Amino acid sequence: MSERGTGTEAEPREVRAPAPPLLPAPGSGPEGPAAPGTAAEPGGGEESRLGSFLARAAAATAVLTVLGAVLGLVRDQAIARYFGASDASDAFLIAWTVPEMAATLLIEDGMALLLVPAFSLALTRRDAEGGTKGSGSDPVRELVGATLPRVFVLLSCGAALLIAGAPWVVGVLAPGLADPRLAVDCTRLTAVTVLTFGITGYFSAALRAHRSFLPPAGVYAAYNVGIIAMTLALHAVWGVRAAAAGVAVGSALMILTQLPMFLKLVSLPRPRVPRFGRARRKAARTTPLLGFAVLMPVVLFVVSRQSQVLVERFLASTLPAGAISHLNYAQKVAQMPMVLSLMICTVTFPVVAQAMAAGEREKARRRVERDLALAGMVVLLGTAVVLGYAPQIIEVLFQRGAFDVSDTDTTAQVMRVYALGLLGHCLVGALSRPFFASGRPTWFPAFAMGTGLLVTMGAGYALTYRFGVDGIATANAFGISTTALLLLMGLGTRVVPIRTRDVALSLGRLGGAALVAGAVGWAAAPLVPDPVLSLAAGCLLVPAVFFLTGLALRSPDVASLLALIRRRFPHGR
Repeated sequence: MSERGTGTEAEPREVRAPAPPLLPAPGSGPEGPAAPGTAAEPGGGEESRLGSFLARAAAATAVLTVLGAVLGLVRDQAIARYFGASDASDAFLIAWTVPEMAATLLIEDGMALLLVPAFSLALTRRDAEGGTKGSGSDPVRELVGATLPRVFVLLSCGAALLIAGAPWVVGVLAPGLADPRLAVDCTRLTAVTVLTFGITGYFSAALRAHRSFLPPAGVYAAYNVGIIAMTLALHAVWGVRAAAAGVAVGSALMILTQLPMFLKLVSLPRPRVPRFGRARRKAARTTPLLGFAVLMPVVLFVVSRQSQVLVERFLASTLPAGAISHLNYAQKVAQMPMVLSLMICTVTFPVVAQAMAAGEREKARRRVERDLALAGMVVLLGTAVVLGYAPQIIEVLFQRGAFDVSDTDTTAQVMRVYALGLLGHCLVGALSRPFFASGRPTWFPAFAMGTGLLVTMGAGYALTYRFGVDGIATANAFGISTTALLLLMGLGTRVVPIRTRDVALSLGRLGGAALVAGAVGWAAAPLVPDPVLSLAAGCLLVPAVFFLTGLALRSPDVASLLALIRRRFPHGR
């Protein structure tokens, strides 16, 4: 049985018979949202305060993430309006591969997986040694001094090499382009993100380790503002190159968004003439989690994960013009539920890392299971909405200007296929973090991601010729789901002893509820001719069917969540 039954309420226990709920029940203890006045076990007060802080941080992060996502849609709408699904938009999206890869490697996954544990360890040493930000022996300052200059130099060299090698990069990514010159120009403009995204990711990891989540959550809003402004101002003069220049401008705004708080929390060391022997000794003391043996598994995992997109665009470059654009629009919209579902994992990653470092495996297990349950529920609810209302979503968001009805039909169909892999994408993001939380070398995530990439490549080559962009999206769903299954099976035996069977049963019930809700939405969507009204009705219908079906399937997490809502918002008060 679960250790979550620490409260005094009886409601959650009535629905726990099929499988213990992974979400915290009302009045739960450690890390749960215990209500005021609820009895807590020893030490539960501090953990309850931590849970409340994480909830507030997740809520604030959600607001800024949604703002960034909305601005991202405005960005895509602007590009679709001015360039449609054409050779120009395909050229920009080939260049867009650079910031996509850089964002995954340097902001969202790679840099965070490496530096959040490193900064957490430095903060722990600061507390243990009694150091302060102003002292010369501050481990955090030593970590920054030992790593930030090297990161800056390496990233600058990488950006310069990419600018010089842009023609070769475009030739590898999209060999089927008839005229690659526009794609080369756009790639050179976006190459600066190798540097700017790397600094952004460094700042984000440092701030999150200090439990400052708002500036990192706001970077994508600033990024999209830069792209939108440049596109609107210069599209008539520069064409699609204006959007590529906006990528460079927006990435600089990401740094400026975090710089004031970074300087406040992490005082930079005084610049000195480098002494390489001393630097090596200092790096060895302050950056034990940044060695080659730890770095390479993270890099291979992240690169393999992002290579799914490279495979898709490589295959789509052999299809008629606009195929890459249809895939991009469909993927960007379909993945919004996944992005929202992973917010809680982003906020709790430092907590999991600290628990693993302290050897508190039971605390880490509870946190990971709750993250999986909540993230799975959010992404599957979003999947149901996408399955039911994909045509209405695309019509409302994009059908204007050069983006016509045929583009809407093709993109909506691809988006429905992509939706089948959303749970896999969510689980890969949620399950990979615990593997790297301890800072010890682990190659299993890279193995799992590499296996999924091979499945994507094989299925893509088999399906693209016959099914076109739908075949590419299907291959993506197969590959990422394979990786998610391997990570789920491997986490419990290698890192955190999660209850794999209970997690799988919980997600299976939620998946059944999503399929039913999506089918109901699919059938009901055409009944309302106006796309805006139809989508608005679907945003009420699909969640209602999802939660009712979850109760019918005896999902303990749906019942626990509804019980929590009833407790927070009782009738008649």
